[in-house]
Amino acid sequence: MDKTLYDNYCQILETELVPALGCTEPIAIAYAAAKAREVLGCFPEHIEMNLSGNIIKNVKGVTVPNSGGMKGIDVAATLGVVGGDAESQLEVLENVTEEEICRTEELVKQGFCSCSLAEDVENLYIVARVEAQGHSAEVTIINRHTYITRILKDDQVLFERTPGMEGALETADRSKLNVRDILEFADRVKIEDVEKVLERQIQYNTAIAEAGLSKSYGAQVGRTLLQYYGSDVKVRARAKAAAGSDARMSGCSLPVVINSGSGNQGMTVSLPVIEFARDLNLNREALYRALVVSNLIAIHQKKYIGSLSAYCGAVSAACGAGAAITYMTGGSYEEVSNTIVNTIANVGGIVCDGAKSSCAAKIASAVDAAILAHYMGMVNRCFKPGEGIVNEDVEKTIKNMGYIGRVGMKRTDTEILNIMIDKVNVDQ
Repeated sequence: MDKTLYDNYCQILETELVPALGCTEPIAIAYAAAKAREVLGCFPEHIEMNLSGNIIKNVKGVTVPNSGGMKGIDVAATLGVVGGDAESQLEVLENVTEEEICRTEELVKQGFCSCSLAEDVENLYIVARVEAQGHSAEVTIINRHTYITRILKDDQVLFERTPGMEGALETADRSKLNVRDILEFADRVKIEDVEKVLERQIQYNTAIAEAGLSKSYGAQVGRTLLQYYGSDVKVRARAKAAAGSDARMSGCSLPVVINSGSGNQGMTVSLPVIEFARDLNLNREALYRALVVSNLIAIHQKKYIGSLSAYCGAVSAACGAGAAITYMTGGSYEEVSNTIVNTIANVGGIVCDGAKSSCAAKIASAVDAAILAHYMGMVNRCFKPGEGIVNEDVEKTIKNMGYIGRVGMKRTDTEILNIMIDKVNVDQ
């Protein structure tokens, strides 16, 4: 494999597989708020959030971590101001104290935070503005959860960079991803080049899955699967991924390693693969190589869809997991491709209606489809070109699904948000 491409794939994994505490959208709000307070230099009298619809959608129903069980935009922003550490970025709320939680609850009741919808902006768009004693500070984040594009103090620009240039900060080029090269990279990669990021993914994501199975988080999708569906590997793979989401969406304070900016996607690409590797008694090296496949296949698909859309990211993540399961059981390029196509053809239409407890059920459904796709793909059973969005090769099918998620579902995204904020009469 060409060294430039090899290094690029290593850099993609380094950049994407980072720890985050709690659902990434409320954490991004908390990060922006904490940074705004830092720039202001004193405790603000008020904070105003101006957010894209997708951010509002993904924060409205999810528990903010280390908040004592509170939910909502105002909680995330206020807690970021009160106890957030901007230097920690996606772990901004890691060291919040009980006193700070109580202070946050008081301020929320007092109307400390206000929020408005930003229209005609990027799907991931956050502006946090704080004010105190006649002074103000404002922080804008666009496209990626920690990508600050502008900082103002007293309406003077302290820092500014162009949205869409975040890729220039990295050496990673996601446009070079394709299924064939991903499989070659997984075969050839030196374990020492990926071990650190993948071992962290295994440890962090396994821990939160175990927490989700041991406690009554959310709707307890993971526990329900094990209670009523049995305990073979096909059920355990779904249950572990769902249980991680049960815990994460309900405010569990354990961090996870994300994929494509999402903790749910990070758990979906990893936990089913880990469970199948254990069932097959594979060694650590084989597991690492399979996780390379799952993570990069998911990132490959998401580069066409974008960070946030009406397309449920659990599907692209489950595609990655299914592809990795096929890979670790000796599947060829054709069989891995069959697995990806079969998954997309089955559950490509699952919509994202925000981050909340039902994400765990969507993860379970997507992983179930990926496991079915794996077994079909291994015996050369695959949906055919011309059937719906399936094309003659896997890359074109992936692009088709990306176009639907990025372009075709824009209107769907708007109407989902309208329903969530009671701006539409569904009886008409």
